[in-house]
Amino acid sequence: MARALRLALALLASTAATGAAHAAPVLLISIDGLRPADVLEAEKRGLKVPNLRRFLAEGTFATGVVGVLPTVTFPSHTTLITGAAPARHGIVNNLTYDPMQINQSGWYWYAADEQSPTLWDAAQEAGLTTGNVHWPVSVAARHVTWNLPQIWRTGHEDDRKLVEALSTPGLTRELGALAGMPYADGKAEDLAADVIRTRFGMAMIAKHAPGFMTMYLSALDHTEHETGPGSAESHATLESIDGLVGNLVAAELKAHPDAVIALVSDHGFAPVDTVINLYRPFIDAGLVTLGADGKIARAEATPWGSGGSFAIRLARPDDAALKAKVSALLDKLAADPAAKIERVIAAPAIADLGGNPDASFYVNLKIGAVAGPFVNGNLPLAFPSPVKGMHGYFPAAPEMRSTFMVMGKGVAKARSLGEIDMRAIAPTLANVMGAALPGAEKPPIDLAK
Repeated sequence: MARALRLALALLASTAATGAAHAAPVLLISIDGLRPADVLEAEKRGLKVPNLRRFLAEGTFATGVVGVLPTVTFPSHTTLITGAAPARHGIVNNLTYDPMQINQSGWYWYAADEQSPTLWDAAQEAGLTTGNVHWPVSVAARHVTWNLPQIWRTGHEDDRKLVEALSTPGLTRELGALAGMPYADGKAEDLAADVIRTRFGMAMIAKHAPGFMTMYLSALDHTEHETGPGSAESHATLESIDGLVGNLVAAELKAHPDAVIALVSDHGFAPVDTVINLYRPFIDAGLVTLGADGKIARAEATPWGSGGSFAIRLARPDDAALKAKVSALLDKLAADPAAKIERVIAAPAIADLGGNPDASFYVNLKIGAVAGPFVNGNLPLAFPSPVKGMHGYFPAAPEMRSTFMVMGKGVAKARSLGEIDMRAIAPTLANVMGAALPGAEKPPIDLAK
């Protein structure tokens, strides 16, 4: 009894500290790459998105969300669920640092790499069950009751077996029977995969009604990369996703009439036409050495691409001579119009932006250019881009603004927050659940005003 009393008092104190007006179930939906103006200016842009527009009328919304460094999917989604910047939560890029390509283009899939408490943790401590469908960095997340994590390796059909093996035991089969279809392949990011994952999300809500649930939809980002932001194809994809959102909202409100539903995105998007291959000048300067097989054999300094930017990692960060050599090379490149560099920052400024603490320099490219990965040693500094859209630029770029909208019980209607910091979203949702989120770097937003 004494232990139960202590736990009850702790929860009461936590709720009081966060100022929660009530403890409500929360559904958090992410539409990767959703630009806020595609909802705010939907009519002007010829977009039919009534389910997204519903949030504007019935809820509270930001006109833009200022993201983190870098503005790419995995760091941003981890900030969305921790309230911390990448320097603190530990997910500093999409792909892990792997210049020797030992990890075969492995991403930050594993929740073990997260260094800050998550909303799943906060919900569990508040006594809520939790669910997840395809949220980034969710493999083996400790406090997800029903988990369908995001992971892939090759695009082979065995990836589906991998997802099943890493999901809550029996969950893919249970939900597949309710959804009437098998689960999506791990690497599938198109609209058909979003449709399947939405069906599984609806089945999870109907069967288990998690008190807190994360739902990730990837097709818009996939289409914007292929055809560019604002393309006819991207608009058609978003209109289809709008219908999926409507289905998820209906399922959640049926299970929890008092639910609060938040809709977010991780970054904006910009059109691109040029790939910048910093490996070319780094090889020419002797900072990267290739072996007889054409692969990297040795690296004194490595450009680690993150969409529209590069983190520059040194083999010996305390080596003053090496740092000076890299700095001089970057200064030379910044003066070369062909390199399309907007600016270069060093460690103190990287820390101020909450970026990768292992980066000695960070290079921001001009909008329109995209950071190229190492492919081989023969590629030039610049060449035409095979993709039409990109993100990953420094968060100050207006094109990188992302989305936050929320509606439900206790949430003010038709209220604009203006621009907000991405780090404020997670503590706000923890507050709604009557929970606390240690590690969040911003205070919660009062949604009831």
